[in-house]
Amino acid sequence: MIYLLAAFLPPLGLLFNGQPLSAVFNLVLLVVCIVLGLIFQPLLLIPSFHALIAVRMEREKRMHREVVKAIREHGVPPSYRR
Repeated sequence: MIYLLAAFLPPLGLLFNGQPLSAVFNLVLLVVCIVLGLIFQPLLLIPSFHALIAVRMEREKRMHREVVKAIREHGVPPSYRR
């Protein structure tokens, strides 16, 4: 659901994902791309791409933190030890 929001309303999707600075940057990027998009239409897709990539990276970072936390709390899985 957050990916749909990031694709269609990029600054709002980033804000709901907990990335306020990226949302502000994306809003500025959106304004610039709308102005320049009048001449070159593919520029209108750049804010959406930025939001989708930023959401994905933040989710991967959160998942990595959860795995590290689980390993610290419970130790390395027995099948992983050599």
